[in-house]
Amino acid sequence: MRMRLIPDNTNINFFKYAGVTFGGSLVMLAASVVVYLMFGLNYGIDFRGGTTIRTESTQMVDVSAYRSTLDALELGDVSITEVYDPGFRDDQNVASVRIQAQDGAESVTAETIDTIRIALQQVAPDIEFTSVESVGPTVSGELIRSAILAVLGALTAIIIYVWLRFEWQFAVGGIVALVHDIGLTIGLFSLLQIRFDLAIIAALLTIVGYSINDTVVVFDRVRENLRKYKVMPLVDVLNISANETLSRTMMTSGTTLLALLALLALGGDVIRGFVFAITWGIVVGTYSSVYIAKNVVLMLGVKRDWSKKNPATGGRYADAEDN
Repeated sequence: MRMRLIPDNTNINFFKYAGVTFGGSLVMLAASVVVYLMFGLNYGIDFRGGTTIRTESTQMVDVSAYRSTLDALELGDVSITEVYDPGFRDDQNVASVRIQAQDGAESVTAETIDTIRIALQQVAPDIEFTSVESVGPTVSGELIRSAILAVLGALTAIIIYVWLRFEWQFAVGGIVALVHDIGLTIGLFSLLQIRFDLAIIAALLTIVGYSINDTVVVFDRVRENLRKYKVMPLVDVLNISANETLSRTMMTSGTTLLALLALLALGGDVIRGFVFAITWGIVVGTYSSVYIAKNVVLMLGVKRDWSKKNPATGGRYADAEDN
């Protein structure tokens, strides 16, 4: 006896409140753009420039103690990460301390470095700064451009894949859903002023992959049902397909969210922004797969070929699984 998360006879009309679900999403996307233009993003060191200090001590690295000490200096965005390496000695404890550029300067001044060293010596008296490296505004600007190109490149590749795999209407639906997911994520980060760094770019790319995977599963079932129900209206085919894949969607999203919520609660400050972005992305990605992508396909319509004499052979999608 199998436990079923969603009953087999589920028949939810996902288009009943299309004006609210699809229209509301458009309003939220527009609001995200407005919020971004008003507040911008709270860029981390990767995009604003700053200095990375590599520390070494015989004492265990206490990230929370390091952070509390440096927060008192009011240096702005500070990131602290303990560094592990199998080649380290047993008494070799290394940390990476990243500090944002101060007042638009190319790097943190020598006086500030000395102040940081004195402060950290209160936590680990024998601490040493083995290296000090700076990331200037030029490099930060290149990172921003590379991040934008990475996201746009992923979106372009996905459009081409869905277009070739299905039809152009499905490609448009998929890309609208992805723009929705990324737009709402960036809008939320702008509204809450959560630190936006390279880890968040990685999260955005993860969201893109997860969301389009969920959307393609629904589209694949739509294609099968277009072959199976040759005279059924497109809206009904889309509804049946969404209901048939609903159990898979809820199971996949639910189990992923369980792991993410555990990381969000117990993972610590270093990965909290990354995990929060993916958690939010899973929620809006699941929503867009059900309510956004299919609405776009319905509005654009899908042509079906009824010219074959034998109805059992299907329409234009009859050989789709064999190609």
